[in-house]
Amino acid sequence: MAMFFDPFTEFGRLASSLNGGQTGQRFMPVDLYREGDHYVLNADLPGVDPESVDIDVDGQVLTIRAQRTADIRNGVKWLAQERPHGSYVRQFSVGEGIDSESITAHYDNGVLSVLLPVSERAKPRKIEVQGSATREQAALQS
Repeated sequence: MAMFFDPFTEFGRLASSLNGGQTGQRFMPVDLYREGDHYVLNADLPGVDPESVDIDVDGQVLTIRAQRTADIRNGVKWLAQERPHGSYVRQFSVGEGIDSESITAHYDNGVLSVLLPVSERAKPRKIEVQGSATREQAALQS
């Protein structure tokens, strides 16, 4: 059986154990894609209480904050406690093409989904090209 030793992982575990398991803000992996006239942002937040999730838009910056509390049990001796806890924060530049008034979010099975609608002015549109005959007809109708 092959054994693998990663000194950086072991160093991270040592540092985490020295500061009581807290290592600051946690990484929040996301997927982001466009579907029709809106963007969808899915963020993995397993074990996070939906009440702790805070999403705000300030100008062109979308900020997602969440908190996962540590599992504290009295009278137990932990043999392993590797699931991360602490605060999660991610910021995204949303640009001017997002209708920030219509952003919605829901949390299901550890995944936060944020729907970001494209604003009307940013949606693609067709522009009719008028020839000289069309202009003359429009002038005659006036």
